[in-house]
Amino acid sequence: MKSIIFKFVFFITITMFAFNIHAQKFSGKATYISKSKMELGSWGARMSEGQKKEIAARLKNRLEKTYVLNFNNQESTFLEEEKIDAISGATDSWGGYFSRGDHYKNIKNNKIVQSQEFYGKRFLVKDELYAIKWTMGSETKKIGQYTCYKAKAFVPTSELNWYNFSWSDLRANTAKESDDKKPDEKLTVVEAWYTTQIPVTQGPAEYWGLPGLILEVSVDNTTLLCTEIIINKNDEIDIEAPSKGKEITKKDYTQTVQTKMVEMRNNRSRRRS
Repeated sequence: MKSIIFKFVFFITITMFAFNIHAQKFSGKATYISKSKMELGSWGARMSEGQKKEIAARLKNRLEKTYVLNFNNQESTFLEEEKIDAISGATDSWGGYFSRGDHYKNIKNNKIVQSQEFYGKRFLVKDELYAIKWTMGSETKKIGQYTCYKAKAFVPTSELNWYNFSWSDLRANTAKESDDKKPDEKLTVVEAWYTTQIPVTQGPAEYWGLPGLILEVSVDNTTLLCTEIIINKNDEIDIEAPSKGKEITKKDYTQTVQTKMVEMRNNRSRRRS
């Protein structure tokens, strides 16, 4: 009986949330800090603590980034603030090839648009918005002045890193293609903290679909944490999607990057022989 009552109350809560979110205009700007742990593997075991700290300092631009989420009830953009390398004075161009570009999502139309640049070519990646199946828990914590609730999901890894590239992933995919058996889909654990005090189903990057703004996301060795929020309850912010570049799907963009990287590797091998 208690279970039935809980489910009924939960249904009413979500229904009221859905009604309220469409009834009121709600928009704002949230700043997120992204921090990733450096993984050196067996190579790092042979290094001194001083060497590790030196490498961490040189890779700080890749390990720590700042993003801005502009959002309203239905749309959002997630943009990285460009940093200058403190040592070389240059931007991280190589890392930028495999980093997330300007990201736009439209919940009403169920679509994403992401601007990506790869070796001098600009691409406009357009695709469907992936619907994350969240499991919401009762655990809470404070992030700033906001009470946040924990949620967890298992998301296909390909939905999270389609703009990235690694030789290990390429080798694994090639091995799967040569196997007659259908490969198991690799899943990544996503842990999120959201607040119902900001009643929008938005969040940083690809993350959305919870009954409140997502303020923290942890995936693998990376955490996105909201450090500042500016709310505008009266005027809705105009959100514009990226518009320049060759239109392409996520799957085709991934294939384009992989093909180019293999081509470059083969060209280097021929020059050495």
